Amino acid sequence: MKQSHTIRMLLTGVCAMAAMTPAYAQSADDGAKKDGEIVVTAQNREQDVTDVPIAIDVIGAEELKDAGFASMNDISKIAPAVQLNQDNGTVKITLRGVGTNSNDEAQDTSVVVNIDGEYINRPIVMSMALFDMERVEVLRGPQGTLEGRNSTGGAINFITRKPGDQTGVDGSLSYGNYNAIRADGGVDLALGDVGGIRVAGFYDKRDGYVGHPSALASTGPVAPAFPGGRSDDNKSYGARVSLVLEPSDALTVNLSGEFARRDYTPQVFAASNLNAPGNAPAAGSLTCNAPGYTEVAPNYAQTLCVPSGTNFLSTVDRSNFRAPLYGLGKVGEDTYAIRGGFSYEFSDAATVTYTGGFRHYERDSDSFLTLPVTYRSYGFRSDADTQSHELRLSGDIGGIFYQVGSFYFKEKVVAESGFFLPIAGPNGSFLSYFIRDITSDSKAAFAQVEVPIGETLTLTGGLRYTKNSRDARYFNRGLVPNTGPVRQTLTVAPLVLGNEESKVTWLVGVNYKPSDDTLIFAKATTGFKGGGFDSIGDYKPESNTAYEMGWKQTFGDVGQHQFDLGAYYYDYRDLQVSVLLDTNVGGQTFNAGKATIWGIEASANIALDDRNFFDMSVNYLNAEYKELLAQFNVFSVPGTGANISGIGDLDPIAPGVQQPNFAGNRPAFSPEFVITAGYEHIMPLGGAGNLTARVNTTLKSAYFTDFYNYRDGQQKAYTSTDASLSFKPTSEAFSITAFVRNIENTRPLTYGSFVSAGPDDIFNWGFGTPRTYGVRLGFDF
Repeated sequence: MKQSHTIRMLLTGVCAMAAMTPAYAQSADDGAKKDGEIVVTAQNREQDVTDVPIAIDVIGAEELKDAGFASMNDISKIAPAVQLNQDNGTVKITLRGVGTNSNDEAQDTSVVVNIDGEYINRPIVMSMALFDMERVEVLRGPQGTLEGRNSTGGAINFITRKPGDQTGVDGSLSYGNYNAIRADGGVDLALGDVGGIRVAGFYDKRDGYVGHPSALASTGPVAPAFPGGRSDDNKSYGARVSLVLEPSDALTVNLSGEFARRDYTPQVFAASNLNAPGNAPAAGSLTCNAPGYTEVAPNYAQTLCVPSGTNFLSTVDRSNFRAPLYGLGKVGEDTYAIRGGFSYEFSDAATVTYTGGFRHYERDSDSFLTLPVTYRSYGFRSDADTQSHELRLSGDIGGIFYQVGSFYFKEKVVAESGFFLPIAGPNGSFLSYFIRDITSDSKAAFAQVEVPIGETLTLTGGLRYTKNSRDARYFNRGLVPNTGPVRQTLTVAPLVLGNEESKVTWLVGVNYKPSDDTLIFAKATTGFKGGGFDSIGDYKPESNTAYEMGWKQTFGDVGQHQFDLGAYYYDYRDLQVSVLLDTNVGGQTFNAGKATIWGIEASANIALDDRNFFDMSVNYLNAEYKELLAQFNVFSVPGTGANISGIGDLDPIAPGVQQPNFAGNRPAFSPEFVITAGYEHIMPLGGAGNLTARVNTTLKSAYFTDFYNYRDGQQKAYTSTDASLSFKPTSEAFSITAFVRNIENTRPLTYGSFVSAGPDDIFNWGFGTPRTYGVRLGFDF
């Protein structure tokens, strides 16, 4: 209560300060700069960011470097309102309380991710490196018309650097703690007046962020002593070749091909074994009498408990904890992509644009992830092949701007994995073994129009029709005894699955622009994420209807101040929630109910003078499940009956009547407040150049890591502060920067879940990046 009161007082003061103080538009590095404006393509055309009726964060190339941005794992460094759920190499995004909590091969993501228009769908693919970026655009709220596929939460657009019109070379080299080495470089080759070629690449390597002490062997021939080591390391590299051709004023063609490789030891989960002596109710206990446990389903013969109030997390050293005795996992990933497009302008009234791409992703075979206490999760194969295409006609007819187009996406995913128990039999046994072969496609047609009403008012309307289909062959095998941890050949009959669905999403809005410096907008929009299936059955699409208002204001003679204020309300229905209940079938996904989400966002960028700059943002989020019919993972007290891992019905006499309802709980990764503040000071050094000092901090209030809202799945409020000092000579040919990130050395929860599966009852946790520091040298000739 005291913390909430303090934060509310701070919010009130910040909003008052922002409303009274002129605000500064983001710096030149925050987007493509054109005639003094920050140009973005959030609506599939070049616009000044202050003219776009969308809540949007724009982060430019220099800011990306300063933040140490290297992959989707770092997105919260540059857009603090974005929350990440990181699970052994996968990345799941939550934005304004809307996100995906599953790695299931048949489930899609809630936030659209595009790289130069290429649509990215798999959480595993999102862990790959992102390099040589021009800017990143984070669009908050469902984008139901122009980027409508699965956009219940928002969209993140990555725009890579394109060839310049002059031959040149640029790059940077940094070194920091954890023996972190990062090298980036690029060469632009001008092709006369026709276009240019850019060749860019990177290399990134560091030691692991988490240490693990050595441990003695447990029983069993496949359980050797663990010698100790480190997890959460990284080694990655890649290259991209980009071509841009402009043979005429009307035609622009671009094409790029890239490759990236990543080898890493995923961060091992910290784990608390609930079956260890003293951690749970004693065997044979008829009540959940251990501290922090709550009894559920008393009508069952067994004593069933949930660790709703335990406090195991407080005993964990987030930088150094025991790894499973079977060692650390190792993962290798490759991705190849080709993407491109063209734009031909027949006239102001008609421009045809195509964007598309193909991508292949694969994990090395025989990789494994050491997840809980006693069993390993082996991934023998994880391949994804995707393609996306969009063809669009747009133009201006009598002041009416229109866009019509079509979209096609196809994905094929093949995954092969198993839960292996080393102590079962002389060679160990697979508790279960799965093969997933899934093909999905999505077709859409869309249209959006902006109609001026007088000189200051514009009405916007849009529709998108989407049709999805998905087919799969699931091979599920139960116990495979005494096999050793080797790839299996399954002879079981496949489970043939499939589903189809169609949906119309829409957008209506009104934009009031009384001057070039002011935009006030209101809109209602819908978004949806497609349905799917698992080994249990089908689940429906989830949908979000959003209502939003916003005000964007620039001040000053050259627009050097910027202030944004917005509010939104979501009606979020048929949420897809996934729970691991049984190692024999994997996870189960079901439509859990509905939630209401609303919030207020304010930001201000202020130029105090030509040497001092201040920025601040406040995001308030109120999110609550109104209905959430889900299932319990349970601790089944030994000696009270057959072991149960999970239940969906609280009353075994009347199955299905009393399914657990988690109404009133808060969605995962949804802090009530996210507050940022930054200050930059430029110190002239005469004719030698400039020295720039920068400090910024982020405060996040407490949040939970899953919908159960257990105490051990809660991250308490924390701050994270970065600072840098950079020298750039007058020629601006090079720069040298000293930096420190996360000065507090806070390691917030990026994963937290109670798992009851097979012989294990454990709480698992994953943690964010520790304090890092180093020096970076950059050059541009």
